[in-house]
Amino acid sequence: MSEVLIGSVLSALSTGLGALLILFLQDSLTHKVRDNLLAFTAGVMMAASMLGLIPDSLDSGGFFPMAIGICLGVVSLTLLEKNIPHIDLDHTKTGIKFDEKAMLIIAAITLHNIPEGLSVGVSYASESEGTGNLIAFAIGFQNAPEGLLVALFLMTQKINKWKSFFIATLTGAIEIVTSLLGYYLTSFVDFLVPYGLAFAAGAMLFIIYKELIPESHGDGNERTSTYSFILGILFMIFLIELF
Repeated sequence: MSEVLIGSVLSALSTGLGALLILFLQDSLTHKVRDNLLAFTAGVMMAASMLGLIPDSLDSGGFFPMAIGICLGVVSLTLLEKNIPHIDLDHTKTGIKFDEKAMLIIAAITLHNIPEGLSVGVSYASESEGTGNLIAFAIGFQNAPEGLLVALFLMTQKINKWKSFFIATLTGAIEIVTSLLGYYLTSFVDFLVPYGLAFAAGAMLFIIYKELIPESHGDGNERTSTYSFILGILFMIFLIELF
């Protein structure tokens, strides 16, 4: 229990860690750097899904629970996204008023953090040693640039740096709750473990392809973002082999 709590808290607070950089980098962080950070974290999450969550799901329940779990993860994210308005962080130039736009951004990021928290909790419930720490690290790595982007957006909306940092940090806090929920559900109902692991993988794959990759390719940085994506995959493979 203590391990999942620590992992979920550290993963969630990575959002605030990324947002903390707003205090130092708001004038020097280029769009190209942000795109490459997004692509790198997409690679980290891809490797964690394909080499961590999915193999563990297959080992726990076989192909069909894995396939069903992935589909449920994708469908859940699709339904949530359709029912909660979403605005891309860097490529939208509409004339929406500040209050509405800010709330949409915060709601969208919070929405995406729900399955990420579930991913961490379910991974700690897996019998495979180290999977929980691996997924918590991958999610935390993804949360850091996400928190930075949210804080940067809020800064452009004339919100002071400290308030921007605080709001961005809060968007990741929901992961602690959903992580514990995922852990308890799969711990007490064993047959849910392969479904839960695959659900987490499906949710992560949806976020990677629907959000992170398009965001990193939206402003002419496709080639360097591709390299960063591959480096992210290699980095996570290195960690898997190391630990």
